[in-house]
Amino acid sequence: MSTLAVGIAVLFFVVGIIGIVFPIIPGIGLIWLGMLVYGFLTGFENLTPAFYLGQAVGVGLAFAVDYAANVWGVKRFGGSKAALWGSAVGILFGVLLFGPFGVIIGPFVGALAGELLAGGSPSRAVQVGIGTLVGFVGGTLLKFAIATVMIVWFFTVIL
Repeated sequence: MSTLAVGIAVLFFVVGIIGIVFPIIPGIGLIWLGMLVYGFLTGFENLTPAFYLGQAVGVGLAFAVDYAANVWGVKRFGGSKAALWGSAVGILFGVLLFGPFGVIIGPFVGALAGELLAGGSPSRAVQVGIGTLVGFVGGTLLKFAIATVMIVWFFTVIL
């Protein structure tokens, strides 16, 4: 085990965890990349293809959580299909228009607009928009849990 390799991996992990909160940074992906860099620096000492495949499943699960949490939030708060589409479009354009906070603002505004276009009342549209925020917070907590499992597994294997 190389101290330099561990330090570099930990740097990736820290930035990755920050990326979970500020989704403009690819959080979970950076955590996996830190493990891959560690592998290259140590000749893949103790890190098998099965380990990396398992970690890739964690990355995929985190991406699925992002999508599912948003859908859950919109549906749970009574949103229409138009609100779901608005939320999805809001994620894409939110980052472009509002920078890092666009991942939060975009889905809210998109769901709100979608619900209004579908004929929902303004109060219902706001409620659906709030559902995207609830979904975002729930998804963020789940991604923290996934990241924790990934990192603990990494250290269990290398130590």
